[in-house]
Order: sequence, then C-alpha cells, then structure tokens
Amino acid sequence: MAKGSVRKKGKKWYYRFYVEDASGNLVQKEFTGTESKSETEKLLRQAMEDYEEKKFIAKAENTTLGDLLDVWAEEDLKTGALSNGTVENYLQTIQRIKKHPISKRKLKTITSDHLQKFMDLLVFGGSEGDFTSNGFSKNYMRSYSAVLHGAFRFAVFPKQLITFNPMDYVVIHSNVTDTELFADDDEASETTKPLTPEEYQKLIDFLGKRSKDAILPVQISYFTGLRIGEVAGLTWQDINLDEQYLTVRRSIRYNGARHTTEIGPTKRGKVRTVDFGDTLTDILRKAKKEQHRNRLRYGALYHHNYYREIKEKNRIHYEFYHLSGEDIVPPDYQEIDFVCKREDGSLEIPATISDACRSAATHVPELEGFHFHMLRHTYTTNMLANGAMPKDVQEMLGHSDVSTTMNIYAHGSRESKKNSAKLLDKVVG
Repeated sequence: MAKGSVRKKGKKWYYRFYVEDASGNLVQKEFTGTESKSETEKLLRQAMEDYEEKKFIAKAENTTLGDLLDVWAEEDLKTGALSNGTVENYLQTIQRIKKHPISKRKLKTITSDHLQKFMDLLVFGGSEGDFTSNGFSKNYMRSYSAVLHGAFRFAVFPKQLITFNPMDYVVIHSNVTDTELFADDDEASETTKPLTPEEYQKLIDFLGKRSKDAILPVQISYFTGLRIGEVAGLTWQDINLDEQYLTVRRSIRYNGARHTTEIGPTKRGKVRTVDFGDTLTDILRKAKKEQHRNRLRYGALYHHNYYREIKEKNRIHYEFYHLSGEDIVPPDYQEIDFVCKREDGSLEIPATISDACRSAATHVPELEGFHFHMLRHTYTTNMLANGAMPKDVQEMLGHSDVSTTMNIYAHGSRESKKNSAKLLDKVVG
C-alpha cells in the first residue's frame, strides 16, 4: 500500500503519497485538498486506493482485453488524428466487443486462434455467451479489425504488455452469399431503385399530410443529392439564391457515445459547392418567407438554434441545442440559422426526417422500401441520364472517386442498360 500524509499550507490542506515512476523508483506526488483536514485525509485515502487498483490492473498478468481497449481508447484513440465520427464509431465498436467473453480473457493468454474465431463469429453469425451476431458485412468488419489491430499494437508499444500483435495473423473471411440459379423472376432485382417523378410527387403529397417539416429536406436532397446530415446542417449563409448554388460545410449527426446531437464535418471532411436550378430556388425563397412568418407568429415561443464548443483532450465537439425566446441563453452558446426548421423554429434533425420517410414507405404502396438516401441515388441517375458530365456530378456529390458515382448510376437505371444494349443494333444497321 502506498504511504501518504497531509499538511497545511496557508488556509488549505494538501495530501501527498508515493507512486512508482516508469523506472520503478518511488516519487512523491502532492495534490490540493480542502480547508478541512478530515476531508483532505478522505481524499488521500481515496487517491491511494485508486492508485493501488490501477497499479494492479496495469500489471501485464492482470490486464484483460477489455482493460486494454479502455486504456487504448483514452490514451491513443481519443488523442489521435482520426475524425470525431471515426472515433465515435470505434468507441461503439469497443462497447460491442466488451459484450463478448473474449474481452474477459487475460491479455497474455489471447492467441490469434481466439481472435480468428471471434472474427469468424462476426462474419458468419452465431452466439457465444450473451453475444450474438447475425453476420456482418465486410465494410462493417473493418471497424472491428481496426480497433483490435490498434489496441494490440498499442499493447506491444508503447505499453510493452505483449511482444507481438496477434491480429497480424487473423484473416477476415467473406460470407459468400448463395445465388439463386433457378429463380422464377424474369430479371434480377435492382439494388438501388431511383424514384420516378410520379413517385417523388406521391412522397411530397404524403409528407404534406403527415410530416410537413420533412418536405423541405426531401426537396433539397432531390435537387442537390445531399446526404441527410448535410441537408440538416445547411444554414441560410450557405445558400446563394441569386447565383443559385449552395456550399456544403457541415453535417448533423447523433453521437451515441456522448448521447448528444452534434455538428461535425461532412463524410469526407471537405467543403464542396453544389449548383441548383430555378425549381429549388423558388422552393427555398418560399421557405425563407414562411420561416419569417412563423417567427412573427410564434413570437417569444419561437425557437432559436445554437451550438457549443466542447474540448476533450485534443478533440473538439460542437453540440447542438435549441431554446425558445423565453429561455436564458448561456454565454458560450453561438446562434446558427439552419435552413431546415420545424414550424416552431427548432432544427429538423436527421432522425425525424428518416422517420417521416419510413412512414411514407409504409403507407404509400409505390414507395415500398423507400429511405432518404434513395433521393441521393435518384439525383445521380437523373443528372447522368440527362447528359451531365460524370466528373461534375462526382464533385457535387462529394464522392472520392468518379467510379462510385458511375456505379450508383449503373445500379439505378434499368432503362439506361436496355438502351445501351441496343446500341449494337445501330452498328449492324
């Protein structure tokens, strides 16, 4: 047990005790207590107990995989250069791994075979203890692989808890999907079906009856191809109605680890410009006038939207809040004028927009299977089918590669495939 003592300097008491440094030598650490000797002695006992517990866990023979993941998250993941979105994804992955029995296994007893069985369970599905997997896609598996690779690499160096990374010998297998060789369907189903103009109108009509506040986000995405978080993150300062273009700077998302709605960068972390035409210009002008009328109609009850900067280690988060005109605004709140608002002025968040789209898919037969992201695919198909340059569409969508843009078009346009197949008829006359 560490040895400690308290002493008084001025009006306050201080407590100190000895700890081991990296070389195993004892060094004295002193901390500020309170003006009460008894309270300071209590702080000393708690500090020494915490130190002994952490010291016990830190020993290589006692460290479990779950312990390693927690330490790696605090000392390496959160202080690294990864985006906030990636960090949040990895933190959620850590919590899922800790539900599996492998997280309770001592670090030095974990072999590549243990990790291979765990990864195979994730890919092919199954249960072990309270952990159940229905089989994950290869893209989903990348998060698990990255977390385990990073944590074990951290355990090798700088922690020196183990001598090699067992994940180096683990292979991520693919779950082979059976192909139906004798299906009765005349043609294979399309993976992405764009909306027809008639279906789009049915969607707008349905939202007009059930979820009016979701109409504007849907219209913006239909005419610009923005992702749901990007649409929600648009402000009126991002839109130039005279020159007919908008600037995509940010995205709204829910941080499950922090349980807050946050304003963050776009998926690729880049700012891009998207041009639009007269139809969306008219829609946006009318929306702006309607929001002005709502502000006057609600008066002090009208909501205003704010963000607050939160610094955590070397990472910055921007949390979103909305307050009515009667609420007291904290000094660290900064107001932000979003485009997609509810009638009362508060932001129309992505989750609410998604719910409205799911409701339309349930109640409108022609929209079965519809979800918000299909608007982005529809935009891509409509643009390319009507002669837009693929490179221009790629840049407006924010795709990292033009092949992604063309793949969406290839999946989404059955009619274009039929027309392409008939080109040879022209060659042979």
